[in-house]
Amino acid sequence: MKPQPPNAPQPLAGLRILVGRARHQASALSSGLRALGAETIEIPFIEIRRPRSYKPLDSALKNLASYDWLILTSVNGVEALWARLGKLRLTKKQLCHLKIAAIGPATRQAVEQRGLKVAVVPKEYVAESVVESLRTKVKGKRVLLARARVARDVIPRELRKLGAEVDVVEAYETVVPQNSRHRLRALFKDLKRRPQVITFTSSSSVRNFAALLGKQEKAHLVRTEFPDSQILFASIGPVTSATLREFGLPVRIEATEYTIPGLIAAIVKSRQ
Repeated sequence: MKPQPPNAPQPLAGLRILVGRARHQASALSSGLRALGAETIEIPFIEIRRPRSYKPLDSALKNLASYDWLILTSVNGVEALWARLGKLRLTKKQLCHLKIAAIGPATRQAVEQRGLKVAVVPKEYVAESVVESLRTKVKGKRVLLARARVARDVIPRELRKLGAEVDVVEAYETVVPQNSRHRLRALFKDLKRRPQVITFTSSSSVRNFAALLGKQEKAHLVRTEFPDSQILFASIGPVTSATLREFGLPVRIEATEYTIPGLIAAIVKSRQ
């Protein structure tokens, strides 16, 4: 979000918003919301950890010359991949021949900050759009997809149907931060601090939120809070929204641009 000038309107004034991004990523969303007057509460629903084994990732990185495309679906993936390149004493020269596809503007920026060009950013920042943007480009090509351990299989499955040879490697994994469990439950019991909006930026954040609360607490929230709009779920896009609904959690706010600024804009629009 752009810095707000003095005396700028505060469309989110008085609104308490729970931000559940991983601790090192929460600042961009929180600062954007606070700039518009919101009070933010940060309790991570996700913790980023290194993969259980680096062998598949290391093998792929040592053989980058054999690949034509590199697909990165998150900033976490970019950071994890470059950290491993450093450990293996490899440089960006080993990647210069690759065409890179990044799933959104934040991922593209993370790649470009490291001195490489991004060839493809899909129109929509979801797996299906990545496939569509590469439809005519991958037949007979070798593709490296670096991502989280648990992720949707749309990209590798559909690219293989298009004639690509796809290697999927785990660059990191997301886990439930157990120390958030008590903080979440205490927050929802405190009427003075209870959030009016909860933000979700990925399907993983939804699953982990549900795991942190447990079935009983989740059911209580849905039964007592959502019908009278005391707490609203704000989703970054349709895939995240679908996961919320899978867990029986109604989506009241959904971004039309699947980015952090898009999510903030959707929250502002919901107040108008």
